[in-house]
Amino acid sequence: MKTIWLPLAALTLAGGSALAEEVRVYNWSDYIDEALLEKFEAETGIDLIYDVFDSNEVLETKLLAGGSGYDVVVPTGSFLERQIQAGVFQKLDFSKMPNSANLWDLIKDRTAKYDPGNEYSINYMWGTTGLGVNVGKVKEVLGEDAPINSLDLVFKPENMEKLASCGVMFLDAPAEILPAALKYIGEDPDSKDPEAIAKVEPLLVAVQPYISKFHSSEYINALANGEICVAFGWSGDILQARDRAAEADNGVEIAYNAPKEGALMWFDQMAIPADAPNPEGALKFLNFIMDAENMAAASNYVYYANGNKASQDFLVEDVIGDPAIYPDEATMENLYTTTAPDPKVQRTVTRLWTKIKSGT
Repeated sequence: MKTIWLPLAALTLAGGSALAEEVRVYNWSDYIDEALLEKFEAETGIDLIYDVFDSNEVLETKLLAGGSGYDVVVPTGSFLERQIQAGVFQKLDFSKMPNSANLWDLIKDRTAKYDPGNEYSINYMWGTTGLGVNVGKVKEVLGEDAPINSLDLVFKPENMEKLASCGVMFLDAPAEILPAALKYIGEDPDSKDPEAIAKVEPLLVAVQPYISKFHSSEYINALANGEICVAFGWSGDILQARDRAAEADNGVEIAYNAPKEGALMWFDQMAIPADAPNPEGALKFLNFIMDAENMAAASNYVYYANGNKASQDFLVEDVIGDPAIYPDEATMENLYTTTAPDPKVQRTVTRLWTKIKSGT
């Protein structure tokens, strides 16, 4: 776990001094403009402790164990759904968050699938899961007609065998990869049927030997640096890789495509654990994030779409005008969402994923 320790603010009180109020935030890695964290401290006088993770499974383990010590956490919608049912979170007091008026009804309608009434969470970012490619290397290996916008790229063993020479990384996230595999073989990507889920095993086992690593953050730099030529990952991460490569002027051209077969649309939600040490401070942090200019600054930095309608007036054209970030209507219609499996099905998924990753 990487920890960002920001300057500690001291409050001078009559008769002595005391440490500032603290808010502890647990968010995804590479997922915020750190200048916003400093701005929050400066505006509120609250000391912000900011830790990062790179998988929903890591976060969920901490939350379900209880006593995580965090005031704000950022689970993906399908995980949030299960965690709400487990009593992990507290309802939000929107009367203390006037900036919630900036939230986007279109996204609230979709996140209500996971958080009915949007009582426990606000949307931070949303995006798609798809294909990041080093265009030059992939065409060199597979030819000019390489299927860079299709799941054929990563699910056909004959393609993966060739791509292994330049490197392929997959998310270490069964909740992302298994639905894509289900979609590819013509099954419901949100299927909870163990027999349907089992059908993806031979597909994934066949391509596993050609995957250099399963990891949910390392592929950003690996793609930008030319160390790998394909990443099956999150839209904004791949666009960050694209921009890092452009800034480095290293000759690496990165492209992102939501697969034409359909792509997973996911939502990362900010929520307050039921046992948060400082829930009032957490509400102040959420209200700060929901400020239109602050939310725009976050999106402009990480290249993800957000659920804040008012922020769109402050987004740079590279973000709001990029259909890979804010998809057009036709692409939006081709996106699917998933819901949390029950514990029995989750055990099936976990066993299958362990088997696929290990190659045994």
